[in-house]
Amino acid sequence: MPKKPYESDTTTFIKSLFVKKPELRKQQLDARSLWWDREQDLKEQAELDKSKIKKKPYEYY
Repeated sequence: MPKKPYESDTTTFIKSLFVKKPELRKQQLDARSLWWDREQDLKEQAELDKSKIKKKPYEYY
């Protein structure tokens, strides 16, 4: 008989929560897209890249 892999209490809770409330998955994806899935502004990104200070390599003595 194969052993069941370990699953933490948190993982078990979240899986059961998504089974009970399937609408949470859509809310989760909407919230993620609000913060992470944004269009990149190439002009702003270029300005940020220009403003970075170049680091000198560490010198060993």
